[in-house]
Amino acid sequence: MLRRLFLLAVLLTPAPAAAQTPPPPKLDPAAAELRDYVRANYTKFEYQVPMRDGVRLFTAVYVPKDDSTTYPILLMRTPYGCQPYGVDKYPDSLRPGERYAKGGYIFVYQDVRGRWASEGEFVNVRPHHPAKKDKEIDESSDTFDTVEWLLKHVKGHNGKVGQWGISYPGFYAVCGMIDAHPAMKAVSPQAPVMDWFVGDDFHHNGCLFLPHCFNFMAGFGKARPEPTKKFGRPAFEHGTPDGYQFFLDMGPLRNADAKHYKGEIAFWNEVMAHPNYDDFWKARNLRQHVKNVKPAVMTVGGWFDAENLFGALETFKAAEANAPPRHNHLVMGPWVHGGWSRQDGDKLGDVSFAAKTGPFYRDAIEFPFFEHHLKGVGEAKHPKAWVFETGTNRWRKFDAWPPKETRSEPLALRADGRLSRFVRLSTPVQEKVEPAFDEFVSDPARPVPYLNKTTIGMAQEYMTADQRFAAQRPDVLVYRTAPLTADLTVAGPVEVELYVSTTGTDADWVVKLIDVYPDDASDPDPNPAGVRMGGYQQLVRGEPFRGKFRDGFEKPEPFKPGEVVKVKFAMPDVLHTFRPGHRLMVQVQSTWFPLVDRNPQTFCDINRADEKAFTKQTHRVYRDADRPSKVTLRVLE
Repeated sequence: MLRRLFLLAVLLTPAPAAAQTPPPPKLDPAAAELRDYVRANYTKFEYQVPMRDGVRLFTAVYVPKDDSTTYPILLMRTPYGCQPYGVDKYPDSLRPGERYAKGGYIFVYQDVRGRWASEGEFVNVRPHHPAKKDKEIDESSDTFDTVEWLLKHVKGHNGKVGQWGISYPGFYAVCGMIDAHPAMKAVSPQAPVMDWFVGDDFHHNGCLFLPHCFNFMAGFGKARPEPTKKFGRPAFEHGTPDGYQFFLDMGPLRNADAKHYKGEIAFWNEVMAHPNYDDFWKARNLRQHVKNVKPAVMTVGGWFDAENLFGALETFKAAEANAPPRHNHLVMGPWVHGGWSRQDGDKLGDVSFAAKTGPFYRDAIEFPFFEHHLKGVGEAKHPKAWVFETGTNRWRKFDAWPPKETRSEPLALRADGRLSRFVRLSTPVQEKVEPAFDEFVSDPARPVPYLNKTTIGMAQEYMTADQRFAAQRPDVLVYRTAPLTADLTVAGPVEVELYVSTTGTDADWVVKLIDVYPDDASDPDPNPAGVRMGGYQQLVRGEPFRGKFRDGFEKPEPFKPGEVVKVKFAMPDVLHTFRPGHRLMVQVQSTWFPLVDRNPQTFCDINRADEKAFTKQTHRVYRDADRPSKVTLRVLE
C-alpha cells in the first residue's frame, strides 16, 4: 500500500523546473510595440543568392508592405547569423534601429560564405584580391554580386544601396566600399577589423591579447561542417571566474590546444603558426586596399573600444589618404565595442561622461547620414570628424582628424617619478643630479594584472579603470606632473620613445597615459557602489609593444643583455582634456596579464615556447641626456 501511494505521488509530482522550457523574456512596452510594428509593416523573404562562382549565400530580406513609394536597400553581411530563420519568423526589431524601421528601408541581412546557412568555405578576414579574374572571389566581389542580384530580384527599391556593420560585419562593410557596385551610395564601417596582427582584436604591436582571442575562438572558431540554421554552440567552460589564475595555470600558449581546444579550433593553430608579421597576416591587412572609394563613408568607433579602436581610426585614415570620396567622415565617442548602437553611452565603469552619447549619435549623426545619401533627405552637414572630448565631456567638430591646430608636446621621464616638459639636459648636469635610469624586476610567474577585479574575459571597462593598484607594485614605474593650472587638451596619437635595456633577450613594454584626479574630486551621484574619485587614476590610453619587433614586425630581433636600445611606437588616438588640478601620469611596466600573453623574456617563438623559457629579468628605462625616454602628446591649441 505504501509503495502504491509513493508511486502515485511520483506520477502526480510536476516535472522539475530545469526540465521545463523557460518562457521567453517579456519585452517592455516600447520594444513590444516595435516588434508588432515590424510584423505588421514588413514582409519577409529568404533567398539563396548565387555568387559568380556558383556558391549561394543565404539572404533574408524585409520589404515594407506599403508599395506607394520606393525604398533604399540597407545591407549587413555577417558571420554571426541572420536569426530568426524562417519566413514566418520575425526579429523584435530591424537593425540599425527603430527610426529606420519606421522610416522605411528594405533591410537585407546575409550570412557570409561558409557561415550559418550559406554555402562555401569560410575564411577568417578573407584576403582581398584587387586583380580578380573570371570566377575568382573575395568579400568585395560577394558584396558586388549580392547588390546586383538584389537590384534585379527585390521589388520596390529606389536603386540606392547602403551597407553597415559593427566589428566583423564592419570588416565586410569596408570590403563593400572597395570596388563598390555603382548602386552602393553610403557605407558605415563601425569598429571594423582591419589588421589582426598590428592593432585589432587579437594582437597589439605583436602582443597576443590572450583572453579575447582564446575566448572568442573557443566558440566562433569551431568548424561548421554544412549549412545550418540552428543556433550556436555551447560556451567554453573555464571552471572558474578568475581569468588571471585560469590563464596562469594554462601555462605557455602551446598548452592551449592540448589542454582545452583538443584540435577543434583550426584558426587558433593558424595564429600559433604565424608568430610574426608574415604573408599570412599581411594578406589580411585590409588597410592597403582602401583606395578610390566611391560611396559616402562614415566610419564609427569608440574611444574605449577594447577590440577595434585601431580599425576605426585606420579605416578613416586610409580612405582619407587614398583618393577619398567626397563625403568621408569619422565619428568617435566615449564607447565600448558597439556601445553606440545599443547603449546610452553616459558612463563606463566608474567614469561618467555626463551625457547620453549613444542616442545622440543614433538620432543626430547616423540616421541623417543614411537618410541623406540614400533618400536625398536633408543636407550633407556632417563635419569631417564628429568626436567626443572626454574630460570636458562634449562633442566637437573638426575639418580634419587629427586636428590641424595641434602642437607637439614631449613629456620626459625624470628622476623621483617626475614627468615634465621635455628639455634636453647636458650630460654633466644629468650625471650629477640624477641616476641615468629606473629599473624593475619583471617576473612572468607574477605578472601585473590589467584590472583590479576578477574577470574571465577582456573586461570592457579596463580602458578607463583606476590604475592605483598598479602604481603600488614594484614592477611598475610611475611618473607624474605637478597639478595643472589650466586645461590641457590632447588630440591624436600618443607617441612613445623609450630607451631601455634588459638582462634577458626579450621584453614587452607597456605604457599607460593616465589622468590623476585631485583629492577633492566629486564622487558620482548617485553612488550606490560607494566609489571614491579623489586621487582616481583613470586610464586614458594604454598599449603594449613586444620589444623584439622594435625594428619591424616582419623580423624579430633579440635584445643583447645590458645593451641600451630604443623602442618607439604610437598608441591609438585620444581626445581628452586634463582639467585644472589634475595631473598627467605615465606608467611603464612589462606585463599586463592576462590581457596580454606573457613574454618569456627569452628570445624565442613565444607561441611554441615551453616552461623553461620563462625567466625573471631586470629591465631598465633610461632618462639621461643621450637616452631621453619620453611620451609625446599632440596638444590642441
